[in-house]
Amino acid sequence: MVCLLVSLTVLHLASLAMLLIATLEKSWWVWADSEITDLWYNCFHDNATQTWLCAATNESDWLQSVQALMVLSVVFSSIAFLVFLGQLFTMSKGGLFYFTGLCQAFAGFTDFSACLIFTFHRKEILGDSRDLSRGRFGYCFILAWLCVPLLLVSAVLYVHLRKKQ
Repeated sequence: MVCLLVSLTVLHLASLAMLLIATLEKSWWVWADSEITDLWYNCFHDNATQTWLCAATNESDWLQSVQALMVLSVVFSSIAFLVFLGQLFTMSKGGLFYFTGLCQAFAGFTDFSACLIFTFHRKEILGDSRDLSRGRFGYCFILAWLCVPLLLVSAVLYVHLRKKQ
């Protein structure tokens, strides 16, 4: 049981770290080696100064939905971890971690919704006038998709985990 508890904690922290990276890093869509777009900025690499120049993204309703859902996913996963730690020390023997599992499931579903919205509405999010065929999904988008099953599996494990003494 201790092994399950430790592995579940590591899984939760790893998925939370991946969620933070996916939400805050600058690589949801890669146009070329010198231009990338994320949820917050469009960045261009200036070869003369060897720096990245970033400007705020064009606001659209779809982009704001993705931003809000990704932030909610991070918040739900963080709350789940804090509640798990609290329950670990205060819950009576034999108790189940239902609330922790519920928060983690909400984190998984909000992450899933954000990824779906970005997938199906990337033309509106990235700009109608741009040619999407010359770009590709970045590693942050892939990390966000990888978090979905990790969050949902950890939610199921939390629901079945019993506190033993």
